[in-house]
Amino acid sequence: MASVSVDEAMRRAITLAARGLGTTSPNPVVGCVLLDAAGEIVGEGFHAYAGGPHAEIVALAQAGKRAQGGTAVVTLEPCDHTGRTGPCSHALIAAGVTRVVVAVGDPNPVASGGAATLRAAGVEVEMGVRAEEAEAGNVAWLTSMRRGWPYVIWKYAATLDGRSAAADGTSMWITSEAARIDVHALRGTVDAVIAGVGTVLADDPRLTARNLRDGTLAIRQPLRVVVDSSGRTPADARVRDGAARTWIATAAEVGAGPDGRVDLPALLAELHHRGVRAALLEGGPRLAGAFLAAGLVDRVVGYVAPKLLGAGPTALLDAGVTTIADVIDLEITDVTQVGPDLRITALPRKREA
Repeated sequence: MASVSVDEAMRRAITLAARGLGTTSPNPVVGCVLLDAAGEIVGEGFHAYAGGPHAEIVALAQAGKRAQGGTAVVTLEPCDHTGRTGPCSHALIAAGVTRVVVAVGDPNPVASGGAATLRAAGVEVEMGVRAEEAEAGNVAWLTSMRRGWPYVIWKYAATLDGRSAAADGTSMWITSEAARIDVHALRGTVDAVIAGVGTVLADDPRLTARNLRDGTLAIRQPLRVVVDSSGRTPADARVRDGAARTWIATAAEVGAGPDGRVDLPALLAELHHRGVRAALLEGGPRLAGAFLAAGLVDRVVGYVAPKLLGAGPTALLDAGVTTIADVIDLEITDVTQVGPDLRITALPRKREA
């Protein structure tokens, strides 16, 4: 096998890391490529599930003795603590690796410190290789760890004129089956799905991740969260059906904001405490508006159907915008056709103080 550059190896490691999306939480996605002293790939791996072997351990097992004198290329700083698995920094040292190249430092104070341990053992450590790409692939976990609450994606579906339902309230189906399948795939990548009690009362959704063609449930289900300030969720609501874990978040339990409703920052802090690193905000134009007004949305994913209604509920209500100067600016990062619909992904721009 021909030798590869460290840059090429990091690109491969980032690709490997993405295979763990949706299965590693509350841990990060991590990829690792091991090069021997001649620069040939002798081992590679990714973190597949929480509690399972880390990417470095998988790669070291493949490499065996060929890791000695080699280079480990890792998307995230090797951990330096013993949790459900041992510290990867110690494993790399024991294997005789002489150089470690890292894309992004670990912001978790419990696990960080691997780079310092490696350097203290005489291992050369280089940080920041393809950091931007590695950050993008691990954005939910990194964001959550740095600030203490989950990365929030607001998902909505609407017609081309912004309606989420017809004037009589009917909404099945605004978007195509292809778009709905795509939404269920998106649900499979997050740790929690959040909806307001109004949506539960109006639509009685299941909020599960499933195969729409045969109705089977995905093996890993996100936590279902109903934001229900006064505890109005019916006992027979489908979100209580046992298909997945459910939390009915009331103001009495979480705390109330100035408006008497569930305090949203407190809600997110509690979700982070429960191991939620990425959350999908679904259902409820009023709840979506409250999240946006509070600056709590990190990404917007809109499914826009080529249809017009002319009247009916809109996908978004009061988001704290009273004048054009207060508009919430978005940076569109992707536009993809999904069946007949468009999926538009955008990031809210930070408002200047």
